[in-house]
Amino acid sequence: MIDFNNTEIAFKSKNNRELKNSYFLFKAIGYNFLVKLGPPIIEWCFKLRLPIQGLIKATVFKQFCGGEDIEDCENAIDKMHTFHIGTILDYSVEGEENEATFDATANEIIKTIEKAANNPKIPFSVFKVTGIARFGLLEAINNKKTLGADENSAYERVCKRVDQICATAARLNVRIFIDAEESWIQDAIDALALDMIKKYNKEKAIVYNTLQFYRHDRLAFLKLEIEKAKQENYIYGIKLVRGAYMEKEADRASKMGYLNPIQATKSNSDNDYNKALAFCVEHLNYTAICAGTHNEESCLKLVDLMQKNAIAKNDERIYFSQLFGMSDHLSYNLANAGYNVAKYLPYGPVKSVLPYLFRRAQENTSVKGQAGRELALIQKEIARRK
Repeated sequence: MIDFNNTEIAFKSKNNRELKNSYFLFKAIGYNFLVKLGPPIIEWCFKLRLPIQGLIKATVFKQFCGGEDIEDCENAIDKMHTFHIGTILDYSVEGEENEATFDATANEIIKTIEKAANNPKIPFSVFKVTGIARFGLLEAINNKKTLGADENSAYERVCKRVDQICATAARLNVRIFIDAEESWIQDAIDALALDMIKKYNKEKAIVYNTLQFYRHDRLAFLKLEIEKAKQENYIYGIKLVRGAYMEKEADRASKMGYLNPIQATKSNSDNDYNKALAFCVEHLNYTAICAGTHNEESCLKLVDLMQKNAIAKNDERIYFSQLFGMSDHLSYNLANAGYNVAKYLPYGPVKSVLPYLFRRAQENTSVKGQAGRELALIQKEIARRK
């Protein structure tokens, strides 16, 4: 049985200085008021052109990001590969909404695919549809609104970008994740993902959709999609996550007076997630999965399912994944035991990835015990080394 409390394995990639830096960062994140006050203060500092970028780059950016461009990520890629952990290059620039930026982002995503081609260190690429499409346009598509001529042209360009990305992935035999986003644009994203899955997953999983199990409807959705794959003879690639937009989702549902799409309890989300893992393993001839989770119980559940179904630890159809800078006790112990593991490695200019960094800090305070768990494990390893 894998022991996720084995901190020697969990932190063997970090020297003493790096471990102490992580300790101080997670200790700071543990203070909710710092996480709440930090974003507006940082944005204010940037507006006043105060010299804060160097501090961010040396602390939270260094913990959760690989660098400002692909070349900057080389050290992190090589280091993780030394410990049998793959990299998922994630261009994490957000918030821009113009055609030139969308084209530039699509080109950058294609660069990550080209970097991954024939490179065992980088088993996947990833992109968010909102990185290459206007949010409001996706919302209109999601709500089945009648589009004007300009909107139709814009959506055609979105479809072309998505297809160009997925076609490159298929041509270079690189698996690619399409990330999940807010529920009020997710139907539009699911439709785009399904088109790409049907087109490029005839023989193996190249394109993966992402399902967020904080939503109470995703288990039923998953079963329906795999049934379609069985009937039409393609492979439905799936990344299973719990999700990152819970507070925003609940707040919007409350303000607009519609049914909250979020599970009533965390245990409901956990149960659906684990049921989804079991369903996917049962139907592995028609799916390939990446368990994107920081939950120890779910990791052990998938390990147990693989053992019971005599599935090899290194079966290419099953991966575990965590975010860079988080849950190393899961990633490194799973990889050490021989399972397929890849970590998301975000990159981009410091100022442009701030929304991503703010979410990571908030996630570590909003997920019960996350920052405390990270901190306790780091403290345990520091004590062990002494």
